[in-house]
Amino acid sequence: MPPPTWTSSALARLRTANPYAVDAALAALVLFAASLQWMFPDEGDDQLTWQGWLLAAATALPLIWRRRTPFVCACAVSVATPAMAVYHAPPPDVEYGGLVVLFTMASQAPPWQRRAMLAGWVTGGILVMQHKENALPFEYAFHLTSLGCAYGLGVLTRVQRAYTAAVEDRARRLERERAADTARALAQERARIARDMHDILAHAVSLMVVQAEAGPVVVRSDPERAEAAFDAIAGAGRDAMQQLRRILGVLKEEEGETRRGNGDARHLPQPGLASLTALIQQVRDSTGLRIELRTAGAPRPLHPEAEVAAYRVVQEALTNTVKHAYAASADVELDWREDELTLTVTDDGRGPEQDAHEGGHGLIGIRERAAACGGSATAGPRPAGGFRVVVRLPTAVDRQAALG
Repeated sequence: MPPPTWTSSALARLRTANPYAVDAALAALVLFAASLQWMFPDEGDDQLTWQGWLLAAATALPLIWRRRTPFVCACAVSVATPAMAVYHAPPPDVEYGGLVVLFTMASQAPPWQRRAMLAGWVTGGILVMQHKENALPFEYAFHLTSLGCAYGLGVLTRVQRAYTAAVEDRARRLERERAADTARALAQERARIARDMHDILAHAVSLMVVQAEAGPVVVRSDPERAEAAFDAIAGAGRDAMQQLRRILGVLKEEEGETRRGNGDARHLPQPGLASLTALIQQVRDSTGLRIELRTAGAPRPLHPEAEVAAYRVVQEALTNTVKHAYAASADVELDWREDELTLTVTDDGRGPEQDAHEGGHGLIGIRERAAACGGSATAGPRPAGGFRVVVRLPTAVDRQAALG
């Protein structure tokens, strides 16, 4: 970025200066310029009188309030300027005050005021030139062109100010939208992490509780089964720790990449449909629950987020079955269709706490996962007994349309 020049520095200081001080200096400059032709008159011109100087002052002093009351200031200057011409004090060669008020009106005043003022000054300029003795054609052109240029500069200033305000407003709006998007992304990421940690811990703890309850019962009568139970507890704990390390590792990696200004953090592999068999086998071995996995239709590609969602849905549904349903068996069904995967988990539980998990965090997380992938989820007791969770996830082809 080039260093600021003395002109840009001076303009910057002028913009931040007291407006009354700036306009007072402008009024003094206009009065000085209007007095020059009287201080150094041409041959044949009228000499300066105190009445003429007062009229000249009347064209300059109102400029002090040109920004606060532009229309009143313009009217005062518009009356004093032709009065000088009529009084022959002498009439000014250049309407300095008029140029300033036309610029001010064009840049600040409402449309009807600035248009009326422009028409009045053009008409008044022509009448003043006719009143002047021996006015030449080029003098008409000079005065009218000066008035038009002052008005045009005011219009350009108004347009530039409006454009600058629009750009600044757009920048502020984009900043607010960016902040809102960031906050929304953070909230979604926190919700995703909370769902993952809930699913991982709830699943592992449920399996560990089941095995811990069975261990003391068989520790004397069936030592091998007790040993297997404690091995299952250790395995569930190790699996939970591994998945938690994966989540924490991704968080640390994303934080490091963000500090380095690189948003392309590599994510560690997440479980998907290919891991369902191992998940079901783990639940079978740990709880003795009979679980069947059925697949209908030809598998189609899913978005990676939908793959993770499908795995977590099955994991949470089986966890709820183990914790609440007192079920003997459960079924996991994958129904592949052209545009979606319908995933159904049912159990035959009839325990007193069967409906306790309908409104828990687990089912809320299932619905949130499905919605985040453009799908839907329903859950509730079956008419014939047991509990059913049905989740529909769009395939990779239709995911964008599902998200809208």
